[in-house]
Amino acid sequence: MLENSNGQREFNSSNLIALVLKWKKQLATVAGIAFLISTIVAFFVLEPKFKSTVVLFPASTASISKSLLILNPQEKDDILKFGEEAEAEQLLQILNSDEIRERICQKYDLLHHYEIGDKEKYKLTKLYDKYEDNISFRRTELMSVKIEVLDKDPKIACDIANDISSLLDTIKNKVQHERAMMGLKIVEGEYYGLKQEIKDIEDSLKTLRRMGINDYESQSAAFNEQYATALAKGNNAGVKQLEDKIKILSEYGGAYLSMGNYVELLREQLSLVKAKYQEAKVDAEKNIAAKFIINRGYIAEKKSYPIRWLVIAASMISSLLFALLFIIGYENYYTINKK
Repeated sequence: MLENSNGQREFNSSNLIALVLKWKKQLATVAGIAFLISTIVAFFVLEPKFKSTVVLFPASTASISKSLLILNPQEKDDILKFGEEAEAEQLLQILNSDEIRERICQKYDLLHHYEIGDKEKYKLTKLYDKYEDNISFRRTELMSVKIEVLDKDPKIACDIANDISSLLDTIKNKVQHERAMMGLKIVEGEYYGLKQEIKDIEDSLKTLRRMGINDYESQSAAFNEQYATALAKGNNAGVKQLEDKIKILSEYGGAYLSMGNYVELLREQLSLVKAKYQEAKVDAEKNIAAKFIINRGYIAEKKSYPIRWLVIAASMISSLLFALLFIIGYENYYTINKK
């Protein structure tokens, strides 16, 4: 340390070198001890882990009906289209869901696999912490999603990674199926309600046809013409028959005409609802993958953790830095007391 013109102490790099040389034996001892301890930890304490990775791209979230059944190309969605940022974030939310975690923990008995005792306090907290330490999900810069699993058993790491990828479809389709079923029930009720209403009106029209009403306008013109002819010829029997027919036509003809027009409108509406019903039925009954798998998990041949040289190097560097800071503090304290 040097003092400037104001009497303040300044740090000098040459003094640091001198300080290192002065305490080189102690620093070498610290480095040696750190090397020995970190080597023991890296080789004998830290448990080797193998990594398995699955890389996938999210698929477009468009419904199956909109992708396959819509005829208008402007409204049709591409079923082969890759999803974008929003879809990738949705996949990450599903991957981090409690349901996937619970299924994986249960299937692979991770509580015992991670050597957590049944009677341990906060055993579930420890299990979930271990799960998060060994299983991770992240979005890459290319908008793909990466699933990484670390485990002491390379086969289990591979199986967990691939199972999580499969569960992704299961969970997403389950959520979408529940919502699609609600929509299907609504459209189905509307569809069959319209069909029943049309049937009721058609039954009424059949009754009117049995009464002799088939075409109000043409029958009305024909009956009037025949009635005038019968009157002119003095055909009293024909006049009486035509009067009865005209009476029925005048009494029920308007209802026949209005019901006929109304049932045509209902048929048009039924056609539209039927298309919606078919779309909703496809969405509720059919499933489609939520992702495109680029790389499946495989059984690793060599461990990924720990990187022993990195553990040893980091331990030695941190120990030397801590020792050097301690020495600088000690030197300053000694100098101040001496003055």
